[in-house]
Amino acid sequence: MRKLIVTQFVSLDGVVQAPGHAREDLEGGFEHGGWIGPQIAEHGRYNRDFFQTVGAFLLGRVTYEIFAGYWPTVTDPGDEIARALNTLPKYVASTGLSAPEWAGTTVIAGDVPGEVARLKEQPGKPILVVGSGNLTQTLMRHELVDEYQLWLHPIVLGTGKRLFPEGSPTASMRLVESTTTGSGLVILTYARAGGPARAELASSTP
Repeated sequence: MRKLIVTQFVSLDGVVQAPGHAREDLEGGFEHGGWIGPQIAEHGRYNRDFFQTVGAFLLGRVTYEIFAGYWPTVTDPGDEIARALNTLPKYVASTGLSAPEWAGTTVIAGDVPGEVARLKEQPGKPILVVGSGNLTQTLMRHELVDEYQLWLHPIVLGTGKRLFPEGSPTASMRLVESTTTGSGLVILTYARAGGPARAELASSTP
């Protein structure tokens, strides 16, 4: 059975809204888009290795469209992030996307939890959910997430959408890996208690 891993960029106060750029998500009058900027160089460094360990991507509609507008244009064979995103299977949860142009894309338009559960039953490397906050919360409610990789950024935003909003299902976690970068970014990997076993806890500070 494949694991499903969620990776999210998170502020110190738990905000995940619009990390990449100013107009990514303006819902609720959010004015802090692009808040990962000071650590963006380190994102590439760590994702290069991490993306080589997964077998497929699962994305919400908004995240998919952001990625599809950029990554297919990156044709450098030495770019390991682009190679993973452009060659591995991609699944997008959407009721309005009918003819995706990004090669390797499959649309999940109906029973998303049921379809994801079936994908997890297949053999292979883990399925990675990147961003996609609404989709992630659906997966959490159906207990489909095995592991969370939280990129904790040294910033307090004070407002915005949270990964775990009030009313989220109770869940016990165990820390399986921790990495601290030179800029103060902390990458924390938590597995759901009782979920698939992983390697012993590792901690590193480059």
